Amino acid sequence: MEEMLPPDSAAACSAGACSAGAWGVSASTSLEAYRALRADQSRWLPIALDIARSHGLDVGAPQVFVTGTNLVVGLGERLILKIFPPLLHAQFVSERGSLTQLAGRLSLPIPQVVAEGMRDGWPYLVITRLAGTLGSEVWPSLPEQQKERLLRQIGETIAAVQRAPLGPLAAIEPRWDEFMRAQMQGCRARHQRLGLAPKFLGGLDDLLRDAARLVPMDAPPVLLTGEYIPENFLLACHDGQWSLAGLFDFGDVRAGWRDYDLLGPGAFMAAGRPGRVRSLLEGFGYAKLDYALKRRLMALMLLHHASDLNSHICIEGWQDKAKDLVELQDLIWAE
Repeated sequence: MEEMLPPDSAAACSAGACSAGAWGVSASTSLEAYRALRADQSRWLPIALDIARSHGLDVGAPQVFVTGTNLVVGLGERLILKIFPPLLHAQFVSERGSLTQLAGRLSLPIPQVVAEGMRDGWPYLVITRLAGTLGSEVWPSLPEQQKERLLRQIGETIAAVQRAPLGPLAAIEPRWDEFMRAQMQGCRARHQRLGLAPKFLGGLDDLLRDAARLVPMDAPPVLLTGEYIPENFLLACHDGQWSLAGLFDFGDVRAGWRDYDLLGPGAFMAAGRPGRVRSLLEGFGYAKLDYALKRRLMALMLLHHASDLNSHICIEGWQDKAKDLVELQDLIWAE
């Protein structure tokens, strides 16, 4: 998913909230400079290991994770150190708050916070390391029946997460109604920039009008991760059956309308297969897939904070299989 720069982060750094220390001024105040730092582990790994030593942790065999947004290093088989740049401080708040709120409330394992702190203005978490195989490594080769089974489990997991109380996460900005209105205002420009075909852009105004009616703006909010995708969960195999074994990465959590979290598995995993779509929705708690639900999900997919249909819809040749957004919603959310 895209790296998102909080709008108030630069102001916070210029006001003196972000100290440089060993990280360097530019990496604390510039997203481009931070990316360069992340790409050169010789510049940050020694600092990470010093942080680990300060907590009495084993640094004998560190494992650097090269993907993702933050600085992440495995410490042995049990722990992970995750360091957040000041520019992405909101992700630290989101991750820490989510793991705290969800602790003990799910049957599915999630990381536990072991330690936390700050090094020269860069917050960090030490969390437990989950067992299992990354979903993205297994999903493509699974038989169809097992994909349907996993999607039902994902739907059930989303619903379980959303039953947890929000606690302090209710104060995460922007609020749902503000976020949605901003997404609606910038929707056309975004998808024009990303190269969405004119035949789909042509129906965008009608869809946005429907979205204002179909997407609740003031319903009681729930915890949304926005990213139930294979890269963010672990699987385990028992007697030839794959099951969800762990869920991680809560850096982009927001509070809002529940259907928003169906978009990741809907786009990346269901792939327009009726059995998969039905399994996901039934696991989540929807017994019926009607026009209003399809329309709402199509609108939310275009309004998602990382929306890019050309990259995210995993249906081969979908651009040629639908002539407009109405046919596209029927293709993605097939019955």
